[in-house]
Amino acid sequence: MKKIIRIGTRDSQLALWQAKFVEKLLNRQGLMTELVPVKSEGDLDLVSPLYEMGVQGIFTKTLDVALLLNKIDIAVHSFKDVPVQLPKDLIIASVPERGNRKDSLVFKDPDFDPEKREHAVIATSSLRRKAQWLNRYPGHIVVPIRGNNNTRLEKLNNHPDWDGALFASAGIERIDLPVPCRTEPDWMLPAPAQGALAVICRSEDTDTQKVCSVFNHQETAYCTFIEREFLRTLMGGCSMPIAALAEVKGDRVVFKGNIFSVDGVRKAEISLEFPLENLKDAGKKAAFELLAHGGESIVRELKGIMKS
Repeated sequence: MKKIIRIGTRDSQLALWQAKFVEKLLNRQGLMTELVPVKSEGDLDLVSPLYEMGVQGIFTKTLDVALLLNKIDIAVHSFKDVPVQLPKDLIIASVPERGNRKDSLVFKDPDFDPEKREHAVIATSSLRRKAQWLNRYPGHIVVPIRGNNNTRLEKLNNHPDWDGALFASAGIERIDLPVPCRTEPDWMLPAPAQGALAVICRSEDTDTQKVCSVFNHQETAYCTFIEREFLRTLMGGCSMPIAALAEVKGDRVVFKGNIFSVDGVRKAEISLEFPLENLKDAGKKAAFELLAHGGESIVRELKGIMKS
């Protein structure tokens, strides 16, 4: 085994937490590690909404290049940010146990209740969150917001016209972000693989793959694979308004997925169960079922928007 495993990470507080989490898992095996922070294009552009930047893997591209150039040995990502098609010669070496997969509404006024407000202003950079929110609250206004968790919270606190902003719950909890008020909408379906981490390395680096496989969580790996297969079959990227969640319940995997038009007016959704002993093509089957029940026209519409 190599003397030191170089762990590449974005330099935000959350990304560093994630890298240090994986570092501890490696250290438990008696391995020496080094953190290598790398700034991504997504971090450098704090103005454009993600879906307008037109780049797959906006938060992973820089680390992918660093891996391929052998400047780092491992890249640690929020799995939901990883493109469904990895670059050639890279492989997912491990998927640690999943954290909180839900979304959070962060708001300033303790008395704020979106169910009782005909008009409100909510901030998010995610098309998925925007579409789901507008579908439930068509009278609300959703505005774009960019930056890491700390920056977005600061923008929310300093903007007098904004009532709240949407975050991934795992990101808030992992860095103990001091939010004023928070709730988790139980009706909001998460992004595929939300709350999970992905540890990526070069496919030729079998030594690194072996040590990372020690902390691979099989149930999380199964579920996130199904969710990402669903996304990939719909030919969606991580910025598209597509949601999916697979959960192991007894000897079954319960899957829920949906897709929305950008304005939230149109939606298609699916709920299926698969036997745990036979999950082959489960994500594909769910995607085809969704397409057959109203999803195909929404997919065509979204592809047209993304190309324009």
